[in-house]
Amino acid sequence: MTYNFDEIIDRKNTNSLKYDFAVERGKPEDILPLWVADMDFRVPPAVAEALVKSSEHGIFGYSDTKNEYFQTLYNWYLSRFNFEIKKDWLVKTPGVVYAISTAVRALTKEGDAIIIQQPVYYPFSGSIQANNRKLINNSLIYKNGSYHMDLEDFEKKIIENNVRLFILCSPHNPVGRVWTKEELIDLGDICVKHNVIVVADEIHADFVYKDHKHHVFANLKPEYLDNSIICTAPSKTFNLAGLQVSNIFIANKDIRRAFIKEIDRTGYSQLNTMGLIACQAAYEYGGEWLEELKEYLSENLSFIRSFLAEHLPQIKLVEPEGTYLVWLDCRDLGLSEQELEELIVNKAKLWLDGGTMFGKDGENFQRVNIACPRSILEQAFEQLREALKNML
Repeated sequence: MTYNFDEIIDRKNTNSLKYDFAVERGKPEDILPLWVADMDFRVPPAVAEALVKSSEHGIFGYSDTKNEYFQTLYNWYLSRFNFEIKKDWLVKTPGVVYAISTAVRALTKEGDAIIIQQPVYYPFSGSIQANNRKLINNSLIYKNGSYHMDLEDFEKKIIENNVRLFILCSPHNPVGRVWTKEELIDLGDICVKHNVIVVADEIHADFVYKDHKHHVFANLKPEYLDNSIICTAPSKTFNLAGLQVSNIFIANKDIRRAFIKEIDRTGYSQLNTMGLIACQAAYEYGGEWLEELKEYLSENLSFIRSFLAEHLPQIKLVEPEGTYLVWLDCRDLGLSEQELEELIVNKAKLWLDGGTMFGKDGENFQRVNIACPRSILEQAFEQLREALKNML
């Protein structure tokens, strides 16, 4: 490989949320973190070079983007997803969660019902509840080691609760599903039929494993394009979360106008200068880096698959089709939630994301971030094996 993803980079004492705030968040100081979804890899060299160049210039005034920024996005989404965006669709925000909360306020009123599919990325429920909307859960069905949508229940709950908005996670975090074209069409047709606007969080779109394909929801049918907000960002793909830049595509003029009006209410205008620079450089020059990274992540996944089968058969890997987040089924351990937390945090000294964080449907599951050097993964799973051996 051209890039060394095995390199251990010390992130301590950098104000890293992942590495420097264990004690503040109630964890042991010596815990090994594999929780929050950022990577332990340096950004593509071209991104770092662009940021250094801007830093050396030494002036960080108000900034915006020229046509070259849009053209870079256009090329990326056309070449990788056959999704041809238009310039007036683009609304830039400091993050996808910010965009989701904005959509919730812009397109619904207090007390309105919004539907999600748990276990799912926990800010979905947070955005709904913090804005005084009614959370409706269409639980995913877990069967034979994989997750599927319950579309009969989905439509039933939309009708019963007069649902106005659906927040779609595609690819799905944390269960790792990459929804098929057929699944998305079945889902989309229900939403169109009942006038439910779709906010699609597609932040993990670039992380799809072999034999699977990500479909941009808005690209499947013209009526979906007119009925959706597509949330994208370079933050997961290129490890830029701290630079706070997201690209939101909204084709429908009325939806886009309402969305922008809500942003205006918050008083937010120009994005972080460095974020814009990094985003453009990443999409323009980071393709080769990303392809090598995906190969490395596939090998990390192979390690976990083999290790669990050989040493920890009680813990089942929910086979991921996308994302760099692995969902582990720990139910066969026969532990309560409290006992599982004790095993992982205090015995194995691992900081993972407990499944109930993603909704009640995640009980006795754990989410692991595998975007780290393999030696860290090996250490983590050895610690888990030793802790479990001593506990049972």
